[in-house]
Amino acid sequence: MKVLGLAGWSGSGKTTLLLALLPLFRARGLTVSTIKHAHHGFDLDRPGKDSFRHRAAGAHEVLVASETRWALLHENAGEAMDFADLFTHLSPVDLVLVEGFKRAPYPKIEVFRPALGKPPLWPEEPDIVAVASDAALPGCDRPLLALDAPGTIAHWAAQHLGLPAPAQSA
Repeated sequence: MKVLGLAGWSGSGKTTLLLALLPLFRARGLTVSTIKHAHHGFDLDRPGKDSFRHRAAGAHEVLVASETRWALLHENAGEAMDFADLFTHLSPVDLVLVEGFKRAPYPKIEVFRPALGKPPLWPEEPDIVAVASDAALPGCDRPLLALDAPGTIAHWAAQHLGLPAPAQSA
């Protein structure tokens, strides 16, 4: 399983880029899963639903299943989840795209917009393998990719990760 992340400050466009890259990797015939970091408490469940009531009553895990999908809600009991452990919960795929977890040790592309007024991550983060930006970045020592060119970013990432070339149409 290959892993590539998108890291950057809130509002930089990580989700937008991930949503543009995902179908491009799928068009190459790759199976792709995603991991998304949430900064604050989040809930996929809603009050009043039976699964919510199971958790509220003390269930450590609740697995919700239908004919088309399933989801496992797991309570961490206040313990931080180890980033590497997250992958053990995924089925084997060709590529996992990770959004966030900017300090975790895995290869990532920084999504950087100078207009946000935040400092770049790449000078201090050795795991950033490239920067996707909407501006020139003098002094950037990583490959600089145009943020508005997801096809070019997908091609660069596939080469960097050693992923197969796109399937040839007949």
